Amino acid sequence: MIEGSLWNKILGFAFPLAMTGILQQLFNAADIAVVGNFTGDLGKACMAAVGANTPIISLIVNSFLGISLGTNVIIANAIGRKDDEAVRKAVHTSLIVAIIGGIIVSLIGELLAGPILRSQNISEESVGMAITYFRIYISGLPVILLYNFEAAIFRGVGNTRTPFIALVISGVINVGMNLFFVIVLHRTVDGVALATVISNALSSLILLFCLKRSKTSVRFDWKKLRIDWPILKKILRIGLPASAQACVFSTANIIIQAAINSLGTTVAAASSAAFNIEIFSYYVLNSFGQACTTVTGQNFGARKIDRCKKTLKLCMLEGIVIEGLMVFTLIFWGKNLIAIFQPDPELIEIGYIRVLFITTAHLFSLFYDVMSGYMRGFGISLSPAIVTTICICGIRIFWIYFIFAQNPTFQTIMTVYPISLGTTSVAMLILLLIKRPSKKYI
Repeated sequence: MIEGSLWNKILGFAFPLAMTGILQQLFNAADIAVVGNFTGDLGKACMAAVGANTPIISLIVNSFLGISLGTNVIIANAIGRKDDEAVRKAVHTSLIVAIIGGIIVSLIGELLAGPILRSQNISEESVGMAITYFRIYISGLPVILLYNFEAAIFRGVGNTRTPFIALVISGVINVGMNLFFVIVLHRTVDGVALATVISNALSSLILLFCLKRSKTSVRFDWKKLRIDWPILKKILRIGLPASAQACVFSTANIIIQAAINSLGTTVAAASSAAFNIEIFSYYVLNSFGQACTTVTGQNFGARKIDRCKKTLKLCMLEGIVIEGLMVFTLIFWGKNLIAIFQPDPELIEIGYIRVLFITTAHLFSLFYDVMSGYMRGFGISLSPAIVTTICICGIRIFWIYFIFAQNPTFQTIMTVYPISLGTTSVAMLILLLIKRPSKKYI
C-alpha cells in the first residue's frame, strides 16, 4: 500500500471487503428467505422475529467491530513503519479480546434475552420465536467476534481476499443447513439460527488456520497468545470511540425498529426483507471507508503524507462511481429482490419504500464514511465518533419521539435517514477542514 499506483490497490482492497460484508449479510438474508418461504402460515411471523433481532445483534457485534477497527489501524501503522514485533503483539492481543469479550457478552445476553426482546413492541405471534433466535445466535458470539477480529488483522496488512474466501465457503454451507433444518427437520427460527452459528464457527476456524500457516508477521502462535497491555491501550484508544459510536448508532436503530414493529407484523416483515437488500449498498460504501483507513494508516506509518491525501481523493471518486451503480441496481430490481423473501404484494410495496429512501441516502453515507476513515488512518478517532453520534443518533432519536409520534407512518420513519445522513456528511466535512491531519503532520 505504500508503493506504486493507488487506484487499483484501493479497488483491490475494497471489492473483496464489500463482498465479504454482503456475504455476511446473506447469512441473515438466507435465514429470512428460508423461514419466509418454507414455514407455511408462520412465514411472516418468522420473518418479523428474525428481523426484530437485527438491530439488537448489530448493537452487540458492532460495538466489538469498533474495537477491531483499532486493531486494523495499529497493524496498518506498524506495517508502514516495518515494526514486525508490534504486529505480532497486536495479532495475539486482538484474538484474546475477541474470545474473552465474546464469552462475557454471550453470558449476559442469555440472561437478558427475554427483557430485551419484549421491550421491542414485537407482536405476540413473533416474540417467542424472536427470543429463541436471539438465544441461539448469542451463544455463538465468541466465534462470530473471533472471525471479525481475524478479518481486521488481514485488513491491516491489506489482505481482504482471504476473509472473503472463508465466508464464501461458510456461506454456502449456511444456506444448505438452513434448507436442511427448515425443510427436512421442519424447524423454524431455531434451525436458521443454529445454521448461522455453525457457519460462522467454520469461517473463524478457516481464518485461524490461515493465520497459523502465514509466513508474515501476522502469523499466529499458541505460545505467544497473551495480552500486551501497551498494545491493547493503543487499540482501545482508537477502537473505543468507534465502538461507542457504533453502540449509540445501534441504539438509535433499536428505537427505530421498535417504532417499525408498532406498525404491525406485515410492516415489520417488509422492513426486515428490505433491510437485507439495502444493506448491500451500505457494505459497498463502507468498504471504501475502511480502504481509506487502512491505506492512509499504512502510508501515515511510512510518513508518506502525499499518498494519504491522494488516498482520500481516490476513495471518494471510486466510491461515488461504484456506489452510484449499486444504488441504481437496487432501485431498479428492488421489488423483485423483496419478492424473494415473501411474494405478498402489500409486503413488497412497503419494503420498496425502505429501499428507495435508504439506498439514495447512502450516497451521503459514502462521503462521511470515507472522511472519517481518512481521519482514523491518522489515529484521529474520537472527534469523528462524536460528530456521527450527535448528527445521526441525535436526529433519529428526536425524530421518532417527536415527529413520528405526531404522524405514525412507515414513510415518516424512513424520511429520517436522508435527513440524518445528509447532516452528518456536511458536519464531517467541516470537521475534516478543521482537523486537516495531512497539514498537521507535514
